Amino acid sequence: MTGNGVKHNELRQLVRSQLELLLERGNLEGAKDLLIPVQPVDIAEAIEDLPESMQVIAFRLLSKAEAIEVYEYLDSTVQQSLIEEFKRQEVLDVVDKMSPDDRVKLFDELPAKVVRQLLAQLSPGERQATALLLGYEEDTAGRIMTPEYISLKESLTVDETLIRIRSLANASEIIYYLYVTDASRHLTGIVSLRELVLSAPETALGEIMTRDVVSVHTDTDQEEVAKTIQRYDILAVPVVDRENRLVGVVTVDDVIDILEREATEDIYALGGVQSDKDNYFQTNLVTVARRRVVWLFVLLLTNSVTSTIINSYQGLLEKAVTLVAFIPLLTGTGGNVGAQSSTVVIRGLNTDEITDMGAGKVVFREALAGILLGIILGTMATIWAFLLLGKSFSVAFSVGISLVAISLLASVAGSALPFLFRSFGLDPALMSAPFITTAVDVLGVLIYFNIAKLILGL
Repeated sequence: MTGNGVKHNELRQLVRSQLELLLERGNLEGAKDLLIPVQPVDIAEAIEDLPESMQVIAFRLLSKAEAIEVYEYLDSTVQQSLIEEFKRQEVLDVVDKMSPDDRVKLFDELPAKVVRQLLAQLSPGERQATALLLGYEEDTAGRIMTPEYISLKESLTVDETLIRIRSLANASEIIYYLYVTDASRHLTGIVSLRELVLSAPETALGEIMTRDVVSVHTDTDQEEVAKTIQRYDILAVPVVDRENRLVGVVTVDDVIDILEREATEDIYALGGVQSDKDNYFQTNLVTVARRRVVWLFVLLLTNSVTSTIINSYQGLLEKAVTLVAFIPLLTGTGGNVGAQSSTVVIRGLNTDEITDMGAGKVVFREALAGILLGIILGTMATIWAFLLLGKSFSVAFSVGISLVAISLLASVAGSALPFLFRSFGLDPALMSAPFITTAVDVLGVLIYFNIAKLILGL
């Protein structure tokens, strides 16, 4: 797998470098020939890597059919820049032939004025399909589904069905699942292409179809749609309205995009970075700074509180100045322990792995883990501090006991806060990191100084 990934990157870089070189020399025929054997997704990546002035030229070299497929793989920012450079008819030719769900993704990134202009000039069928999807809430099954599917009646025979598939295949995004509906478009069953091929030609669909169909509603959250496809190991899931009428299908390629986007958002959130739908590394630095400064400002205030607490214990520190040397060790270790707990809990919440356990069991389990980690790390820290301080056991013991207490605090905070924030309808990934840091820094220093004060008798 790794070897294939390395080869793919090498091929991508080779195509990109050769394409740029040919375009610089004005050898458009050579550039066109270079792209002929390359897969659309690889062409899209190569175009994205080109300087902006060359992207339009490279895209114009593609045939109309290939341009439509490549355009769907391009990053939204590149799609927008190409739209601005295209002539109106060229834009319509590409956008009109896109699949409705991919077209809606593009429209979500464009200014409303441009969307209205494009929508008004689409062919009637494509305009209706796109308007239907745009009418649903963002991040729902209705918004990401495709209305391009094949529906059949259960009275059709296998032979008649195959003939119908041949006539409709080009107008459908999927043919590996066929959906059976009644006269009112209610979803009644599903037949896979495999079952169809293996059945006798005269067999009616009603005899071979599966009536227990897994489906989602138009207002189902897209993450839940992704989990449904993942849970049942299917390539697509039908979307029905409240009357159980079939209105569209969500395919696995859309789900992969959703899972990648949601995972990216969670990773950004765990780092205290606000995430929008655009590519972070193609965003201007002012916007980047604005997104990242919010939680950094919160942490700055937190550190001010910590500094105030340290200042209030000046009397203790004057009598045992060596205590100061271990503050970074304790707060840093506590922050890491808390981050580990919050990471596993947030991941468990997202994958439903800990749903059955309940918050109480999860927090208790993490508390025990925190105590165990604290004992191990505290013992090592005590020995290290004892040797470092010239065999001053009281201070070393204070450090070790404090590390146990802080590890327990960090584990409880790291595991409990995600549950707390989710109960208030907040994003656990975004909220947990700064609050855990706050709790560990402020309470950790208080715990450390009070334990030291007690043990040292000051």
